[in-house]
Amino acid sequence: MKAMILAAGRGERMHPLTLTKPKPLLCAAGKPLIEYCIENLVKAGLTEIVINLSHLGHLIQDYCQSGERWGAKIQYSEEGEIPLETAGGIAFALDRLGPEPFLVINADIICDYPLETLHQKSIDLAHLVMIRNPAHHPEGDFAISNGLLSHSGSEKLTFSGIGVYHPDLFAGIKPGPLKMRPILNQAIDQNRISGELFDGLWMDIGTPDRLREIDELLIKQGAG
Repeated sequence: MKAMILAAGRGERMHPLTLTKPKPLLCAAGKPLIEYCIENLVKAGLTEIVINLSHLGHLIQDYCQSGERWGAKIQYSEEGEIPLETAGGIAFALDRLGPEPFLVINADIICDYPLETLHQKSIDLAHLVMIRNPAHHPEGDFAISNGLLSHSGSEKLTFSGIGVYHPDLFAGIKPGPLKMRPILNQAIDQNRISGELFDGLWMDIGTPDRLREIDELLIKQGAG
């Protein structure tokens, strides 16, 4: 299975930190966020990695290079100055990801989810890892019913930014920016997306406050 790291966002909620440095290169416990992501993928046996680039993307490429020092093989999907959003960016990178299901993970999350469990995951169009709603996203995204995602349910959960996708999910997408939600909504309406709840360590590093929080936590744990 190949993996894709989403690293093309502008990180506007992180200003002024991201005016001169892309968010994936911001450090927690002395290590760039994207490095935690790469290390977790390699540890799980996911060594063929595609990283999409846009805002200050050349700095990410300069830092990660071929991925050899982590035991990875990294390719880059360069989107230009205007990011293509999640679905548009994945569709743009399909030729690098191949015909089989692939894992996609956000570059700006820190978690201890066991990515190796997704290697042989049997999926239809997608399988999403869900978490309990964090304080900054109390309304959640989707519910899980009989192993499938639904728009309604007794408990809405939040999408973690970790998912396995079949290339067919992106069939027919026209080139250009496109958010992920409309693509997911359509497939969920067809009962073609499965999901699971993860209750371990997970944090979306979307603001300076959350960057400071994860920095303190990782230093306390002796990471970095």
